[in-house]
Amino acid sequence: KTETVKDLAKAVATQCVVFNCSEGLDVTAMGQFFKGLASCGAWSCFDEFNRISVEVLSVVAGQYLTILDGIRSKKTLFTFEEDEITLNPTVGAFITMNPG
Repeated sequence: KTETVKDLAKAVATQCVVFNCSEGLDVTAMGQFFKGLASCGAWSCFDEFNRISVEVLSVVAGQYLTILDGIRSKKTLFTFEEDEITLNPTVGAFITMNPG
């Protein structure tokens, strides 16, 4: 799954960052990660996404929705968590989950 995302990114000449999720992942860390992705237009594959707590998942969904709304509105600058950042519309997020 992860290798497929990496291979697809390579095929379209896009940087892909693999991020291994853990139980200790918090909203602040994800927000910083999304800011970097959105500003440079890279893809990320969030590996073992199911390990993130439900409370954090709820906020992460809202964070990514903010990025998607900016892309749909064709914005080049947008507000993300009280910071105005540039938005590169090639940004993408993919997830993999393992049972258990």
